[in-house]
Amino acid sequence: MPYFDAASSAPLHPVARQALLAALDEGWADPARLYREGRRARLLLDAAREAAAEAVGCRPDELTFTSSGTRAVHSAISGALAGRRRVGRHLVVSAVEHSSVLHAAATHEAQGGTFAEVPVDRAGSVSAATYGEALREDTALACLQSANHEVGTEQPVAEVAELCRASGVPLLVDAAQSLGWGPVPAAWSLLAASAHKWGGPSGVGLLAVRKGVRFAPQGPSDERESGRAAGFENLPAVVAAAASLRAVRAEAAAESVRLRALVDLIRARVPELVPDVEVVGDPVRRLPHLVTFSCLYVDGETLLHELDRAEFSVSSGSSCTSSTLTPSHVLRAMGVLSEGNVRVSLPAGTTAEDVDRFLRVLPGAVSEVRERLGAPVSVAPSPAAATSLVVDSLGKRCPIPVIELAKVIGEVPVGGTVTVLSDDEAARLDIPAWCVMREQEYVGEEPADRGSAYVVRRLS
Repeated sequence: MPYFDAASSAPLHPVARQALLAALDEGWADPARLYREGRRARLLLDAAREAAAEAVGCRPDELTFTSSGTRAVHSAISGALAGRRRVGRHLVVSAVEHSSVLHAAATHEAQGGTFAEVPVDRAGSVSAATYGEALREDTALACLQSANHEVGTEQPVAEVAELCRASGVPLLVDAAQSLGWGPVPAAWSLLAASAHKWGGPSGVGLLAVRKGVRFAPQGPSDERESGRAAGFENLPAVVAAAASLRAVRAEAAAESVRLRALVDLIRARVPELVPDVEVVGDPVRRLPHLVTFSCLYVDGETLLHELDRAEFSVSSGSSCTSSTLTPSHVLRAMGVLSEGNVRVSLPAGTTAEDVDRFLRVLPGAVSEVRERLGAPVSVAPSPAAATSLVVDSLGKRCPIPVIELAKVIGEVPVGGTVTVLSDDEAARLDIPAWCVMREQEYVGEEPADRGSAYVVRRLS
């Protein structure tokens, strides 16, 4: 069964498995002890730290192993903000950061701090100049991912890092998605990553803090990991994480070329095979293994189930697949379609045959879901057209409000309007996105007794 969700968690690399099993036999003792078994464990820990630091591009004494990538992010943000409290309590993040960053920013704000979100363009990229404008005299920390977890867009880290350096603001880079493919430009101040993203075991994160960065670890102090990660090290997992990072880096050059060609094929063929599809993310500045697209008139959860029945494991940023019923904050910030969203992220070793079969299966799966939902096949004008219509979609979830809009848009003349009443948060994103895709005019949102009224003017 082809597994196409490496961005969530990559399959365990063979080198990681071998290192894990070997370290279970050799690295079970306390590396802080001076007896033989402790010294052996310490040697393994030191070797793992040196290997990981080399891949990250920092000194071994600047790198800490944490219990997860999320813990590394939270520790980095809280420690840097506390260390620079005298400068101020302002935090700058991009609008498409991983949820771990945004959750930490919200906690910081709840504790009396402030933060600014830098917007992104429709490809999911920040403007370095706009990011620089968000920096203030009281900015204690800036955060920017190296590449987006959902759409793969690479961010201008080097340019932003230079602006931060000129302003005297440390930059935290979330490198979870990109570190397995290569080092991050060296001007960062703090860096966080997660081993299971590159084929290491889960439960291991990396936190790098450059010398000279003011940093005050929060919480009870601990003598391990320079006081930055409390608790006994999971040494076998740490060893496996470092070994697999070195291994995937050695394979990255060749594998990135091969996977990029497969992703290019998906990006080109999906819009040809499936009507009303929007491929999102930067087409050039992106991770080599990841592509995301959204399908009009499709329930994301149902589509994922259909692909799972066809033995393809993919993920989605659609609100239909989340417990909150709100669209992905990344897709929302980009202003792109969220319904019927599919993220394909290819693990190392993915074959061209698997991708070809995916492209054969996808059109039928989308068509099946659209047929179940009663989606329109085409939009035809009515000879007896009203100048305006109201569609009541209250209580209905994505993609039903958009489907009902598409069904009636042809019943108003060019220049006429359709007002969609909806209390689904996704409609705020998906109706404007539909207008862009179908070349109609999105007039705007108006308050309604329940939910909102979204007004669309027919242009063609």
